[in-house]
Amino acid sequence: MFAPALANPGKAPLAEKITAQSGNLTFFIYHHFGDKRYPTTNVAMADFVAQMRYLADNKYHVIPLAEAVQLVREKRPILEKTAVITIDDGYKSIYSEAWPVLKSFGFPFTVFLYPEGIEKGYSNYLSWKQILEMQAAGVDFQDHSYSHYRLADRPKGMGEPEYRQWIRADLARGLAVLQDRLGRKPRYFAIPYGEYNSIVMEEAKATGYEAIFSQDPGSVSSDTDVFCIPREPILGKEWASLSHFVSVLGRVDLPIAEMTPSIAAPRQNATPPVIGARLLHPERYVQSSFGIYVSELGWQQASNDKGFVSIKNTRPLTRRLNRIMISAREKDTGRLAVRVWLLMQP
Repeated sequence: MFAPALANPGKAPLAEKITAQSGNLTFFIYHHFGDKRYPTTNVAMADFVAQMRYLADNKYHVIPLAEAVQLVREKRPILEKTAVITIDDGYKSIYSEAWPVLKSFGFPFTVFLYPEGIEKGYSNYLSWKQILEMQAAGVDFQDHSYSHYRLADRPKGMGEPEYRQWIRADLARGLAVLQDRLGRKPRYFAIPYGEYNSIVMEEAKATGYEAIFSQDPGSVSSDTDVFCIPREPILGKEWASLSHFVSVLGRVDLPIAEMTPSIAAPRQNATPPVIGARLLHPERYVQSSFGIYVSELGWQQASNDKGFVSIKNTRPLTRRLNRIMISAREKDTGRLAVRVWLLMQP
């Protein structure tokens, strides 16, 4: 996690005070519900109910995943206060805890399934009987890969052709199992652990998915790439709180045209001299509010040179994983706009 990146960049007015999103929507991602055995990926049921109550009381449009993907793909107008609920892995607490709550509010949701765990009957996972019962009642199920490997970690000694085949084989196996069990082919893919590099993204796209989902925080707009849709993680203690939930609903997308460095993984201990992005709409933002956060470097004030917002860097990036977040404040609304991408070491 990189919570410091979300703490009032540029010392502008707090985005937490703003709840409506114009032309943006928020995808949420959950894992465990009311299961204290998994504190880092759990949401307490009292918090979950409060979050769903907040959406209902504040008249949010909670829409199906397929409808949201279509809005983004076709660059159609997005209503203010629009949200999508997704759940990864397929744990039993979805059936016993989350589903009754979501039914009571009438909210659609999607579960990205880990087929191997279900096929092998792991005790903490849904059964196919439960899944088919939920599907018959309108719950949407999609693909989370067969084996839930960390796909961005290339196995040692494996060249690129073999690595690509390894990814393809696991995705194909997951699709086949889900199509057989669900009676239809999954259309969407959530990357296991939210960890990706350029090869993972290329192979997942080539598999034929209509949309791909990360675990990068951020909002979604018509400028979002449908093959790298961010989702706001709701988990742990601080990030599962109602205050955090409300704050991320107040954020909006910061559209970019290109990233530096890109998601293609740098070499080990690489020292990118410049970290930044070219903005699609630089005129929308308060010029003094631009900031860039890198997991390994922290938050820094960023410069804006004709729409290229960046920081200079002299430190090597040694971590296996770094998330980069660019942020700014909208001139017209004061809302916090963010865009996040991932750098994985090979």
